[in-house]
Order: sequence, then C-alpha cells, then structure tokens
Amino acid sequence: MRKNQRKVDQAKVRQRKLTSFRMNFLFFSIFVLFSLLIFRLGYLQIVKGEDYKLLLERTEEIAVNTSVPRGRIFDRSGHLLVDNEPRNAITYTKTTSTTSDEMLKTAKKLAKLIEKPTTRITLGDKKDYWILLHPNEAIEKVTKKELLAIQKDESITKKEAQRKITKMTRDRITDKELDSFTESELEVLAIYREMMSGYAYTPQIVKSEDVTDTEFATVSEQLSSLPGVNTTTDWERVKMSDSAILGTTTSPLEGIPKSDLDYFLARGYSRNDRVGKSYIERYYEDLLKGQKTVVKNIKDRTGKVVETKTVREGEPGKDLMLTLDTELQSHLEKIVEDNLLKAKRMGGSQFLDRAFLVMMDPNTGEVLSMVGKRIVKDKETGKLTVQDYTFGAFSTSYEVGSTVKLATMLTGYKYNAVHIGETKIDEPIYVGKQRKASLFNQNSRVAINDVEALGRSSNVYMFKIAMSIANYHYVKGGSLNIDFDAFNKMRDSYASFGLGVKTGIDLPGEVSGSSPDPNRKEPGKLLDLAIGQYDTYTPLQLAQYVSTVANGGYRIAPHVLKAVYEPSKDGEEFGALLQQEASQVLNRIDNTPEEIAQVKKGMHYTYYEPRGTAYNIFQGEDFDAGGKTGTAQAGYYEGDDRSLWGTQTVSVAHVGFAPYDNPEIAYSVIVPHVSTYTNGYAHPNNDIAQAAVKEYFALKKKRAESEIFSTETPAIQPPLDEKAETEKEKK
Repeated sequence: MRKNQRKVDQAKVRQRKLTSFRMNFLFFSIFVLFSLLIFRLGYLQIVKGEDYKLLLERTEEIAVNTSVPRGRIFDRSGHLLVDNEPRNAITYTKTTSTTSDEMLKTAKKLAKLIEKPTTRITLGDKKDYWILLHPNEAIEKVTKKELLAIQKDESITKKEAQRKITKMTRDRITDKELDSFTESELEVLAIYREMMSGYAYTPQIVKSEDVTDTEFATVSEQLSSLPGVNTTTDWERVKMSDSAILGTTTSPLEGIPKSDLDYFLARGYSRNDRVGKSYIERYYEDLLKGQKTVVKNIKDRTGKVVETKTVREGEPGKDLMLTLDTELQSHLEKIVEDNLLKAKRMGGSQFLDRAFLVMMDPNTGEVLSMVGKRIVKDKETGKLTVQDYTFGAFSTSYEVGSTVKLATMLTGYKYNAVHIGETKIDEPIYVGKQRKASLFNQNSRVAINDVEALGRSSNVYMFKIAMSIANYHYVKGGSLNIDFDAFNKMRDSYASFGLGVKTGIDLPGEVSGSSPDPNRKEPGKLLDLAIGQYDTYTPLQLAQYVSTVANGGYRIAPHVLKAVYEPSKDGEEFGALLQQEASQVLNRIDNTPEEIAQVKKGMHYTYYEPRGTAYNIFQGEDFDAGGKTGTAQAGYYEGDDRSLWGTQTVSVAHVGFAPYDNPEIAYSVIVPHVSTYTNGYAHPNNDIAQAAVKEYFALKKKRAESEIFSTETPAIQPPLDEKAETEKEKK
C-alpha cells in the first residue's frame, strides 16, 4: 500500500517538474520573441527610420514642361531674326492615380467653356471613345466562346490575349455606331484625347491656338472645379527672315518627330516637346531649347500628390548671334534673284532654275551671307516664282569648270609638275582621235606662264600638269597611258583646299559632292578633272576653297554661329556672353607662301589684265581683288524633271577675294545649267560677283560714315524685314 502511494507521489513530482519546465520554456520563448520584436522596432526606427519615412512620403523629382520660350536668334549686328510670340494656352496635367472617368468628367466640363476643333480626331480615337462610353456593349462584341478560346490558348501571354480581345472589339465597332457621336460629344473627345496623350505630371496643351480672352478668363475663374486644368502662356516661333537655314521647329501638337523619338527621350524630353526640325534650329537645339522647371511631388501612401515643391525654376533658351549680315544678305539676295531672272529670259535657258552666292571672311570662317534662289512654277497661277534655296549652297553639288584651276596649279607645284614662272605651250592636244583645246586658243601655239595660264584660263596648261602628275609624256595622237594613282593625288590635294569634302559648317545636311570612280577605259577623265568638268562641288566648298588661297593656305571651317548669350533681361541689351565662337583651322595646304602668292597673281590677272577672263569688272574701284571664272561645258541636267536627265548643259561659276593685299571677303558663285548652247550663253556668274563685291564695300563705307557699325557687342536691334511669319502660318 505504502509502495503504491510512493509511486503516485513520484509521478506527481515529475508532472510538476515537466509543467514547470514547459512554463519556463514558454516564458523564455516569449521573452526572446519580445526581445527580437523590440530589437526590430529599434532597428526600423533608429537605423531605417529615415528611409521608411522618405518611402512613406514617396517624393519624386520630375522635369515639368512649363513652355519656356526658346532662345532668340540675331544677326551679327543684333537684328532680330527669330523671336517668340506669347499666346494664351490651356493645359491639363494628370497624375499616376488619375482615372479615365475623372479625365472624361473634366473634359465634359471644359468643353462647355472653350471651343475645341475636332479636325485632329482619328478613327482610332473614336473607337476608343465609343468603348469608354459603352462598356457593356463593347464587352458583347466578343462572344463568350471566343473569349474562352483565347484564354485557353497557352501559346500567347495574358497581355497578348488582352490585346487580341481589344483588337477584335475595336474591329467590330460599326460605322453606324461611330457616326452616332454628336458634335458636343466629338468636342469632348477632342479635349479628352489631348488629356490622354500626355505623361503623368507633365502639362499637356489642350488648346493654344486661337484661345480667346473670354475662354482664357472663364477657365481661369473655374480652375477649382477643373482638377488638373491650368491657364498659362505658350510661345509661337516667329521668323523675321525668309532664309531657310534658320530652320523650323515642331509645335506642341507635333511633338518630337518619330524618327528622332528615342534620341530626344533619352535626353529627358517629353513626347510633346517642341524641337528644332532643321538647320540652325536643329543644330543648336541644346542651346535654344531652354530649361524646364524641375519640381518635387510629395505623395501620401495612396499615391495622391499632397504637395509640390519647385526644385529649379525654368529658364528661357540661350540667345544666338549669327555671323550673317542681314542687311548685306538682303541686298545680295536681290542681286542673285535679278540676275537669275535675267538669264532665264535668254535662249537655251530651259534648264536654268537656280543660282548661289556665298560670301565669308577668309580669315575667320564667318559666313557673312549665304544666298540660294530657285525658280519654281506656282501650282495655282502657273507663273514662275523665285523661292529661297539657301540650303542648296551646301546640300547640292555641281561641276564648276575652271575655278578649280587654282587648285590644279598648286597641286602641280606640290608634285613638281610645274614650277613658279614656268612657261608651257598652249596648243590643241590630241589624245587618240580626241581633240582638246583652250577656249581662248583653238588652233595656234601660244607660250604662256603660270600666271597667264590662270588669268586667261588655259585648259592645255592644266592638262599638261595633270599628265605630268600621272607620269605621262604627251605624244600627239598617242594613247593616254597614265598612272591612275594621279586621280587620288589630285583629289587628295583638292580636298586639302576643301573641294570634294565636307567643309565642317555648323549646319546639318551638308554633302561632300561626287567623285566618280575612274574608269580605266576613260583616262581622259583625268584631264577633265584638272579643269573642273568631272567631280562636283558645293557652292560652300568653293567659298572655303578660295578662302584657303586668300588667307595664305589655311583651310578654316565655315560657321554661322558667332556668339551665345544669356537671355536678355530687358529686351534692349544682350545678356552675359557665354561663348564666343572661335575659328577652327582644319589643315594647311602643302604649298609654300611663294607658290600661293603666284596663284594670287594669276587671280589678279583675271580682273586687271586685258586678256583676263573677267577683265574690267572692278576697274576704277577703291579696292583691288583677285578672282577666277569657270565654265563647265560637260555638265548634265539632274533637276526636277527626271525625263530630261542627262541633257548636256553649260554651268558657270566664279570665285574671288578682296581686297587683294588684305582680304576681308572671299566669295563663290555658281549658276548651274545656265544654257544648252555651247556658245553665246549668259554669264550671270560674273555679274553677280561684281555686284556683290561692290555692294559689300558700299555698305561698309556707309556704316563707317554713319558710325553705326561697332566691333563691340551691339544693342538688340529690331528686324530689318518687317515681315514676321509664325511657324503655323508657314505651314
């Protein structure tokens, strides 16, 4: 009995010990868990507290398109060329939490306050809008059976499946359903589509064209009931000059061109930002675009913006001063246009449709004037009219005749094919059965030196230089067995002057001209190359080329940007100077100063000796000059009418510089396809060069007398041309 009692007592003791152990383990576990919890809370508050606080606030810095005005463009004297015209605008900004229903509700309210054209609504817009207004009917467009089949298709993702369903729905909307929209509903759609097209937190222009004062005031008064809507000032680009090289910009409705979308988006642009589309506006986009306002959006945990702070205010774009002289440009444009039309009235001019003139400072590369004019037929009246074709001065190329003989002579000096003062016999030469001669000497033998060869434009002198470079000794009637490496030697030498290579001008779209591969069955093409009747060059290349000769052998990149300024604060004086464009020397030609001086003498002969090809055009003037004329009688028409391509024409050119001893200007003129006649054709090249140079010095004298021209930074001047054209009007 006592033994049994003892066993019971021992069992109770063990039970109490087990219970006590379990309780202690439980309390210890609770202690550990609470310790871990306290440690974790301390870690979150002390170590990570600031991070989680920032996460809770969910701040986000974004660049906001505040429609800052682009930088203005001026000529070298401060005359305004491109300006900005302020215009009322109504914008809408959505957030990441804005729903389609909320936008639609706002669009309906806004449609009652403004008139919005519906011309930009697309068929796709209508379909999307119909689905939004008729969700139940839209669902029924795809049957349950079709829906199930698509959902069971394991070969496509859920996103692809939904895209397929949406396409089926859109395709099955009938014309009757799309035509059911009322005018007021379409106006709501026109507003709604603009709201939808923008990014979150980026203002999207709903209307900026023809916003009336009444619309602007009415919307401004009711902004509190129009969430996301704002009234602001937009800017329209206004051109004060017809020159095409100023370029154009897109509108906010156009936004970034699709071809450049990735490029601009990678640089922080929004899809609806206006950007430069061509020439100066495009090339200097980074300077002209301005700086958007950067703001910080502070959101609550639901994603709703509770506060917006400005991090950096927006700034207008930088002002650009160009090297172009607007007053000179205006006069030279008139000269080119008048001479082009005059030549067009002469016989054989059916292919004549354009003319070019480039004038630049040969010492700095500053382009003072660039003129291109083209004759086109007005589609409405059928009459001929003259249009600006300035960009053709660097985007089109032509055979330029004897103007290249300066380079041929200097190349001859370089390869010891001719020496300073050397006399050669100008005579008709015979290559096989082909006869070649100089224009001034068709039959006899005339001894001329290098200066006379340039001044009188001897083809044969240049032929003999080319043959010597090609290691060929002339034999009358013999085959022209040349070293074809002479093509490379001559072209490489020409390139050092700027012929056949891009000039490096700060404008997009420049071409290098054409240099056909030499055909070994046509060795005579080397002779044509030597007199400018094989390769083609641009008018700008000719200007750089003659500048290289004028300045003593330095090829300088032409440029149209002179300086960059901060935006003007008062509209009367330029802002702080940020950048002064420096001259860029690309290379020096491989000729001695004596050789270059000898070629200049030949150019002086052209103007001032009785046998010179442009004798007497500057007789009696207060300055001396040097030049070279050119006629390409092997040019072939490649104009707008392709059916006439290949018709042989005559093109004329002219290059020169002045004053002779201290050149201030270098100039080139090209008038392609001036005539189909081989004799008795017009020479507008010489007339244009003569009038242009005289105009430059007359304008210089007038400015000196009136003391309006200063080397210091000029004050902002009003545009010389009162005609102002907005981008919208131009389109």
